[in-house]
Amino acid sequence: MLFVITVSILAASAQAKFYTDCGSKLSQVESVGVNGCSDNAKECILKRNTNATISIVFTPTQDVKSLETEVHGVIMNLPVPFPLPQPDACKDNGLSCPLKANEQVSYKTSMQVLKSYPKVKVDVKWELKNENGDDVVCVLIPAKIQ
Repeated sequence: MLFVITVSILAASAQAKFYTDCGSKLSQVESVGVNGCSDNAKECILKRNTNATISIVFTPTQDVKSLETEVHGVIMNLPVPFPLPQPDACKDNGLSCPLKANEQVSYKTSMQVLKSYPKVKVDVKWELKNENGDDVVCVLIPAKIQ
């Protein structure tokens, strides 16, 4: 019995991810990558005055005409928008819209972590929304700004 419990715990930790899906209604998120963050990390370290690069591999479950990126830092349940130089996810981010249903795609972009940002723990909510404002992708990434 102890062996079964140990194997179950090891299998669960092997599947551990540093992010959680927060409502990707119109896709299956395959993987998320953030520079300087490993799958078994409790939080990602975002260094001020640098760029954070994020990549998301996902498969839309229906055709998508266009995608807009919205990023919020959630501190004490209060979402604070992070400005992005290019909110159109289909421009300069590896995506060519329209996206076809059931075809895996890869999104990759960078976000500036400004020196003026406070040194705090924050959940980064990264959303890719379709032309109707529905979440195609929504991931929550625990982070610490240093």
